[in-house]
Amino acid sequence: MCGIVGYTGRDQAVGYLLEGLSALEYRGYDSAGVEVVGTDGALHGVKCAGRVSVLRERCETANLVGTTGIAHTRWATHGAPTDRNSHPHRDCTGRIAIVHNGIIENFRELRSYLARNGHALASDTDSEVIAHLIEDAWAGPCRGDLVTAVRHAVRRLRGSWAIAVVCADAPGEIVCARNGSPLVVASTPDGAFAASDVTPLAGVTSRVIQLENGQLARLRASGEVTVFDEEGAPVDAPAVMEIDWDASAATLGGYADFMAKEIAEQPEALERLLSGRLGEKGILLDELSMSEKDLADVDLVYLIACGTSYHVGLIARTLIQTWAKVPVICDFASEFNYEQDVLVTPHTLCVVITQSGETADTLTAARRMRGMGCKVFAVTNVLGSTAAREADGVLYVQAGPEVCVASTKAYTAQMVASALLALRLAQAKGEMGRPEVERHYRDLCALPGLIREVISRSWQDKRAAAVFRRAHSALFLGRGVNATTASEGALKLKEISYLHAEAYPAGEMKHGPIALLEPGFPVVAIVPADRVHDKTVSNIQEVIARGAVCVAVATDGDEDVASLVEHVLWIPPVGDELLVPIVAVVHLQMLARYVARTRGCDVDKPRNLAKSVTVE
Repeated sequence: MCGIVGYTGRDQAVGYLLEGLSALEYRGYDSAGVEVVGTDGALHGVKCAGRVSVLRERCETANLVGTTGIAHTRWATHGAPTDRNSHPHRDCTGRIAIVHNGIIENFRELRSYLARNGHALASDTDSEVIAHLIEDAWAGPCRGDLVTAVRHAVRRLRGSWAIAVVCADAPGEIVCARNGSPLVVASTPDGAFAASDVTPLAGVTSRVIQLENGQLARLRASGEVTVFDEEGAPVDAPAVMEIDWDASAATLGGYADFMAKEIAEQPEALERLLSGRLGEKGILLDELSMSEKDLADVDLVYLIACGTSYHVGLIARTLIQTWAKVPVICDFASEFNYEQDVLVTPHTLCVVITQSGETADTLTAARRMRGMGCKVFAVTNVLGSTAAREADGVLYVQAGPEVCVASTKAYTAQMVASALLALRLAQAKGEMGRPEVERHYRDLCALPGLIREVISRSWQDKRAAAVFRRAHSALFLGRGVNATTASEGALKLKEISYLHAEAYPAGEMKHGPIALLEPGFPVVAIVPADRVHDKTVSNIQEVIARGAVCVAVATDGDEDVASLVEHVLWIPPVGDELLVPIVAVVHLQMLARYVARTRGCDVDKPRNLAKSVTVE
């Protein structure tokens, strides 16, 4: 959510800044802007509502010249997505400019204070107050020391922020500050860099510094980066993180869009995650940092997540309760954080699931649970993310960078990671012997091949997409663990095609949703060869009796289903029916993509959405 890029060095800044913003487009945004310190000693900038491509055209016309600059993609929270609300924001003098990710909770109080003291604010945003607070500090005893001026300003803020600041009177310098929202900085022979995450930096360095909460950093054109604590003291040895993927991982590589690329990458992602996970004693999850006794003593598991990751949590709940026989509570992080009575035992384990590792609601939940004495374990995709650094243990799903806003490969990898955790708990608690653990592990290792087979059948999804051409809504149905698959399929369709969709357990259809059905209404039913197959088939018959058009996800050879429905999306047989969602969802990902493309939608950058939701 929102993106920051900064550069100071020997090269022209605007080219790198624009490329950096392009690399951050996946985070979601509605406006963008650039500010450089010009060779004439003044600030020069361009900002506008719309895409980075529009900003690029305007920058070419403006001919921005300067070797120090900051840039931003904004996802609107305070104020409409307009030119004047776009970042960067300047102070009254026009000599200081800032970009900001996060939310300033006391911005109304600060705006009133600034107005009373003669400041004229030009936008409706919460972020602009930061520039004016720095102006006040710079005009006082902090003049000549931008780090101290920024430090004084942020002391007055409440909320979350990642900030990058330039000042025309401090050329060749960028100052950054972080509290809550992520920010990384890097030193190279060509200059110093800052960014919201490692994606824009992958092409220039393999080593970055992840700023901790309360820290500031000063970047100089020489490439020097100095990190300071909240009291202004230099940090002697800030932690350096190695970026473990190259820049080509975030390029299309011949695919039409990142969603297609990331769907295709799922088998390899799962193979990386599963490799070496079975040892002499069973499933190996050394990242848990929990002893065998601690795992055996777990008597309650909380699974906390948002969005697609919440659907992972629902699947994980079934796996853990079925295999490890441990009760599980799965909750939305945004709801959990405001529940008054949270049941915690001395042996409760909290697992937070977050692709980015920066989801604000999920991080708040993790901190709450740690404060209550729980062990907190993170399932995440991003090395060095806040969730990973703050958790007691972390399982990286190793899906590689996911650029498309709608998650695909991270979703399936998180489900496999959850299955490994369920097996590890079952093993520690004595609910499974070595032979049974091996059997389940073999079933997991078969998944990449099964998904490759499903991907080879994408023509089925392309053909079925025609059902949705004139639709205004759709219904997704499934039973048992595949009720969650239905929910994820509906979410994907909504996210990228803007077509309304609802998901229900198939047996609940008669309790209200059936009233929606009319001739031509599209219904997607997940009906694999499982213990509730016949019940789901009965629901399909009820759908067809009302004239709806049914698309079914079914197991190879199921002629009963094929004889009933308009289109079948075939999946090969899966060893354990609890693992069917990992295979079946791939069809729903491809179906949503084809529907979205038919409707002319940008599948990688759906409107109003952000990849990483870093504000509550």
